Amino acid sequence: MKGFTAFFSKEVRELIRTKRLMILAAVFIVVGIMNPAIAKLTPKIIEMEAETFDSMGMTVGEVKVTAMDCWTQFIKNIPMALIVLLIMMSGAYTSEYAKGTLIPLLTKGLSRSAVVLSKFFVMLTVWSAGLWLCFGITYFYSGYYWDNSAVKELPFAAFGWWLFGVLMISCIVFFSSFAGSAGQVMLGTGAAYFAMTMIGMYKKAAEYLPSRLCDCASLYKGELEPSDYFKAAVITAAVSLVLVAAALPLTNRRQL
Repeated sequence: MKGFTAFFSKEVRELIRTKRLMILAAVFIVVGIMNPAIAKLTPKIIEMEAETFDSMGMTVGEVKVTAMDCWTQFIKNIPMALIVLLIMMSGAYTSEYAKGTLIPLLTKGLSRSAVVLSKFFVMLTVWSAGLWLCFGITYFYSGYYWDNSAVKELPFAAFGWWLFGVLMISCIVFFSSFAGSAGQVMLGTGAAYFAMTMIGMYKKAAEYLPSRLCDCASLYKGELEPSDYFKAAVITAAVSLVLVAAALPLTNRRQL
């Protein structure tokens, strides 16, 4: 536990020193502001393009923006923040192996399991803080301009995205246990997402997949209830746990 705490603190200091934490915080803040901003500006953008639509023989009526439009932007834009996080964290393990910076620490008694778990929890902490910061900013501005009560299950929808992000982080941890570069880690993580997308084309399998948690639009509209996501949530949590657990013995067997 002492080794875990020490390495966790070291990772946090490294994020601050390299300004990656500041960059990630800025990304989540910008996305949080961008969600209501895009929704608010949509009618003006359409109005500016009215002449273009008229020339095409299309008539556009008055566009009324609601909180639903704002939260639709949230589920469209939060993947960008997650992707930035995954890219910036994809080399968290492989760079340590390439530079040989782990060797002095391991010879002093630090366990490889502590390294894996501390890096995982650092990424998890950053993702959790970033997501809920983005959610809070969007919620504040959406409530200021519109009425958040018109959109159903907002906290649970955000939780679904949080859990999906945990799975993606677990993929980073798993592939980092044997991959040789950050590019290979991202390739493996992308392949896992692509596999989920392909399997999700079968309707019977869709309700069990982690990608189900990203279907917030149906939840917002009341077409689905939180209970409809239970299977996907349990499977996502279980797979995340298995991936992190599998990374431990793989990392222990890896040559430095």
